[in-house]
Amino acid sequence: MFKPAPIFIGLRYTRAKRRNHFISFITLTSMLGIALGVMALITVLSVMNGFDREIKKRVFSMVPPITVSSITGFLTEWHNLQNVLQATPGVVHTAPFVSGEALLTFNSRVAPAMVNGIEPEQEKNITALSDKVVEGKLSALKPGTFGIVLGEELAKRLNVSLGDKLTVVTPETTLTPAGVVPRFKRFTVVGIFNAGSGFGFDAALAYTNLSDAQRLYGFGNLVSGIHVSLENVFTAPKMTKDLINTLSPSAYITNWTDQFGAFFHAVKLEKTMMFFILLLIVAVAAFNLVATLVMVVNDKEADIAILRTFGATPHMIMSIFIVQGAVIGLVGTLLGVLGGIWLTFHVTEIVNGIEHLFHVQFLSSSVYFVDYLPSELQWVDVAEISLTALVLSFVATIYPAWQASRMDPVEALRYE
Repeated sequence: MFKPAPIFIGLRYTRAKRRNHFISFITLTSMLGIALGVMALITVLSVMNGFDREIKKRVFSMVPPITVSSITGFLTEWHNLQNVLQATPGVVHTAPFVSGEALLTFNSRVAPAMVNGIEPEQEKNITALSDKVVEGKLSALKPGTFGIVLGEELAKRLNVSLGDKLTVVTPETTLTPAGVVPRFKRFTVVGIFNAGSGFGFDAALAYTNLSDAQRLYGFGNLVSGIHVSLENVFTAPKMTKDLINTLSPSAYITNWTDQFGAFFHAVKLEKTMMFFILLLIVAVAAFNLVATLVMVVNDKEADIAILRTFGATPHMIMSIFIVQGAVIGLVGTLLGVLGGIWLTFHVTEIVNGIEHLFHVQFLSSSVYFVDYLPSELQWVDVAEISLTALVLSFVATIYPAWQASRMDPVEALRYE
């Protein structure tokens, strides 16, 4: 027999055959309960991580991390500002833009949109717009051609396709001999993009060349602002504070958190609450472990009494049943972790198979941003879940083990 003795006896009790099959059954039930709880936690959190990843991917592919503009609505010496921003540590690329609201009209159809003037080559370094173009090319936005790229939903509203000419009407007015009239210009549709994010990019955005937008809005050589891409998009809030302290007081600096920060905070809060809700499954299994060990203690009264007569201390008796309960919790947690990891890597294929088999669709891209069930395993979540399950299992063993240590050997052997 190896030492320490409590570990040997506790392991012996765990693997030995029991006369009472009911106790064996509820022990297995406790183990499976912990395993199912851990597996459910890992799988659900991984799916939420997958949704979070896909949403961020779609948002960051269309929204620049930082936007530098002015409280006046336009930048004058923007070339110098662009050089300053480009030299800032952490900044990867910069690109000027002109932005303004407009009404798009085509064959008596009207739709509002935010028309952005960009340099196509520079925009490739800021967003993934060029990769989102499903018809035409972003590079077709040549200066002086007055081409325009529309979101797919916006194009459907106007019922336009490649080559169609639509009219862009701006809120600015022009004084003519006939009076004050809105400023408008004819544009040719040279591309249609599909951002596929669910945030309304396809229904509200249109892009044209920077010089054409400057002429449309009467900006001359001025721009609305400069988009900035970073090495790490999550450093945008800190970078914003640094730029506020560095640039002139007239600079107006925003980042992606101003528009989508609350949404991602809600997603993070939802993940946290889901963790605690599903943790109740593990907690129920842990309470079941308490009942299991209480019954085991009652079943082993004679063994406990004999050990006490051989000189076993109450601390040793307590350690024996703590070891037994810890083994149950450890095995259950290990099975749950293995099952959760396997299910995480295959949940997308499983759901797709169910949809194909029963001809149903569980996820719609118009509601959930994606039309499939994504998943992303984060080992930090696995470690936290495993540690929590082990702690709950250990805590569940304390009371039954303490009861066993207080057992009077004389009373236990009276009727033996």
